[in-house]
Amino acid sequence: MKPGPRRSISQADIVDAAFEILEQKGFAAVSVRGVAAALSLTPTAMYTYFPSKNALLRAMVEQVLSTLDLDAASDPAVPWRDRVQALAAGLRARLAEHTGAMVLVTSGPLDGPHALALDEVLIAGFRSERMPLADAAHAARAVRAQVLGAAALDAAERAGGASADADRAALWSDATAYPLTEAAAALELDDDAGFTWALDRLLDGFASVSTR
Repeated sequence: MKPGPRRSISQADIVDAAFEILEQKGFAAVSVRGVAAALSLTPTAMYTYFPSKNALLRAMVEQVLSTLDLDAASDPAVPWRDRVQALAAGLRARLAEHTGAMVLVTSGPLDGPHALALDEVLIAGFRSERMPLADAAHAARAVRAQVLGAAALDAAERAGGASADADRAALWSDATAYPLTEAAAALELDDDAGFTWALDRLLDGFASVSTR
């Protein structure tokens, strides 16, 4: 019996398989050999698509960033602060879609085309607010850091889940040594509103730079 036709494999198929491994087995399990095995390829065949694990990881990062609406973030008809908020919220939401995305985006430099386009939009926006180039670059970096920090906290809370809430309740069942932290937790603050608030305060500080 003749073998059936060999299934065509694309780079998108490989990246999708890598994300499946990331979500099922964790970041450490993502490797050229692991993805090759999942797709019934030889490691040598995989290397024709991605010459190294780093190249594969960069492609995965690019996939995470590929759906950000950079056109909307570049629309001069929309106030720049609103554009930054929308772009930051979109990136935070994108990072929440994949288990392990935080480890992924911090695994190496963000220097792929989509990552560079994100930087370009942020820097250009701050430059449009009459900010010097060096300050605009620092501001763009600060926005990215704010989003990644918030996304890391989001991921930690999702990992804890209900069991963490129960452990916390048990821990604070007696008189606590952290009254302000306990009182703040009792407020049940909205994480999305807190994210917007923090980014607004960051942008308030940048506004003073652009008007110097």
